[in-house]
Amino acid sequence: MEFWQIILIIIAVLALIVLTTAYICFRMCFFVSKKARKEYREDPHPIPVGEIYEPYRDFLIEWIDKLETLPHDDVEIKSFDGLTLRGKYYEYAPDAPMEILFHGYRGSAKRDLCGGVARCFRLGHSVLIVDHRASGESEGNVITFGAYESRDAVEWAKYAAARFGKERKIIIGGVSMGGATVMLTAAKELPENVIGGVADCGYTSAKEIIKKVIRDMKLPPAVFYPFVVLGARLFGHFDINEASPIEAMKKCKIPVIFLHGDKDDFVPHEMSVKAYEACICKKRMVTIEGAGHGTAYTYNKELYLSELDNFFKPYL
Repeated sequence: MEFWQIILIIIAVLALIVLTTAYICFRMCFFVSKKARKEYREDPHPIPVGEIYEPYRDFLIEWIDKLETLPHDDVEIKSFDGLTLRGKYYEYAPDAPMEILFHGYRGSAKRDLCGGVARCFRLGHSVLIVDHRASGESEGNVITFGAYESRDAVEWAKYAAARFGKERKIIIGGVSMGGATVMLTAAKELPENVIGGVADCGYTSAKEIIKKVIRDMKLPPAVFYPFVVLGARLFGHFDINEASPIEAMKKCKIPVIFLHGDKDDFVPHEMSVKAYEACICKKRMVTIEGAGHGTAYTYNKELYLSELDNFFKPYL
């Protein structure tokens, strides 16, 4: 075998290793299988896994069951790339302000936002809870950490403004990846009646949260994150580095309230603090002492409600 043939074989083997590693990273980070979607649809109470959620299990089951009994409209829109995205609209009163809520990574509206409906009703708000692309009842099989979800959020805001009129006040809100999506959306062109955002335990950037998870897996982020980026580009057809809420906050167009539990061991509390500091619009940082990831409202409902009420009162 000649030398150049050996070199070509080495290059081919290295390319195969790179592509295989990138594909594995893509599947682990971004891809949602048909099996996972089927399991979601068959589970009546898809409670998040983890010790921090156990104290709230009964509340979550109660809230999920309540959603099934509340009057609502099933609604849908088309995404910029042709996916059917679905949500449910719950009306508190015909003329009430409304919130559009977005759930977390590999979650669903039913799982992550069941308490959000109760919270909105406590504030006298109607609410539209949305299944992100590749989640719940919406189409798609690729999660983009807010890169495309924020473009979808703009379309949901346009849908609400068109359906309910320009006089209807709209707040966009979300938890975890949904909170990051809100921050990304806040830097985009939105209908004039979108008066603010609620970012609950959102991350500073997809890059930072993915690197944090890689470290938690006892792996070197410097080695594996480039494969994540490559996997997103080659197999998901998007740039994961576009999902940078902290950069979006430097171009923010609406007031934003940040809420985060100080015991969050998944998305560190400091990420919300950094995003808050970067935000150029009217803002407020609320730390819920003792709350873990995504549990700020259930941990201290009255503080959560009073902070939201006070923050948005001037705009409503």
